Parts: sequence; C-alpha cells; structure tokens
Amino acid sequence: MRVTTPSGKLLNITEPSVLFYPKPSVHELRAEQGDDANVVCATIRYGTGSNNPLANALPPFVAITLSDDVALKNTAQWLFEEALQKRQGREAIMNRLTEIFLITLLRHAMDSDLVDQGLLTGLAHPQLAKVITALHARPSENWTLQEMASLATMSRSKFIETFKEKVGYSPGDYLLEWRVGVAQTLLKKGKPVGWVANEVGYENASALARVFRKKTGQSPREWLTLNQVAE
Repeated sequence: MRVTTPSGKLLNITEPSVLFYPKPSVHELRAEQGDDANVVCATIRYGTGSNNPLANALPPFVAITLSDDVALKNTAQWLFEEALQKRQGREAIMNRLTEIFLITLLRHAMDSDLVDQGLLTGLAHPQLAKVITALHARPSENWTLQEMASLATMSRSKFIETFKEKVGYSPGDYLLEWRVGVAQTLLKKGKPVGWVANEVGYENASALARVFRKKTGQSPREWLTLNQVAE
C-alpha cells in the first residue's frame, strides 16, 4: 500500500502497520488489485475535541510497523478480531481495547523519541512528571509557581525554563489549558457551569467564562451548544 502523509511524503507499507493521525488531516491510501491490502479504520474521539494535550503532543502522522512492538501488535490483533466478529460484549471489549491500544501507542512514541516537546515529553521527565500528574489529578487547587517548583524539586526559575522547554507552554498556561479541557469534558456530561467552575479551580461561573472565552472564543454554554450540534 502507498500512503501519502499530511506533509505530502509517499510512504510504502509492506507489512502490517498502524497508521495513526492524532488530528483530522488530508491523507491518501492507494493499493493495486494485486497488493492484497486490507484496511481496518477506527475513529478516536477525545473528550475535549481534537485540541487535546495528547493529540497536540504527537506529530501529525505516526506510522508503526507492528513487528517493532509486540504489545501493540497483540493489542491490534485482538482489536481486529473483535471488530470482524459479531460476538456478545463486542462493543465493550472494543472500547477497552482501543484505550489500551492508544496507551500502548503513546508509550511507543515516547520510547522511540517520536516527540521532542509536549505533554508526553513532560511526562517522560521524572521531575516534571510529578507536577503534571498532580495538576491533572487536582485542577481545583490554587496552584502557585512556587508550589509547582517545590514539587519538581527545582528552583522557580529553573522549573519555569525546563517546563517551557519540554512541554511547550509556561506552567501557568498549561494549567489553564488543562482546566479548560477538564471543564469541556464535564460540560459534555451535563454538569452545571457553576459546579464545573469549582471543580477546575475557579470561584464562580463568571470566572470560568472569562478564561473559557479567552481560550475558545466562546462562553461555556455557546461552546457546549455548538459541540452538541456537531455530534
């Protein structure tokens, strides 16, 4: 099979492989009748839409030969078997396998140095990982730069410099992005705006709306209405 990547490069696929597009992009797959090519396609939906930290951390196109990663190969094989056989519990198993598959793919990307900046690079850094994990787990806390730097066991200036170099955002901007992303997920679940604001570290709905509009250009309710229509 011949694959045209988002950058226009032509790639020849000669053995079972994973072709992953973290975000929607123009691409082309071509095969001749004698190539005996089989394609199984799936769509990944991020809870916050395509502007997701994980999607942003990856290059526009990832190609992995399955023989290079046994765990990914085994997960893909099981996923394909479930997709092609109509058995009881098929949907539930496919959903769980897709999550495992995506995590395994992300591990491969980190181990293979496919990313040089972003969330995955930050998580691969032992000191920054402590901070990022804490921010993800407790977005409602009133985080200060000094608290984050202390958690990373760095000086304040060194922490800011390292975080921006590895993640591509300042610590404050990253926390804001994460809070808005969590808010989007909670809004899609039908949670009230005021409750969501408290869950992601803001005093009230107005405070969340100001930040939300700054990042998305829309109020939380406007964003939710448009995304519900889109789905």
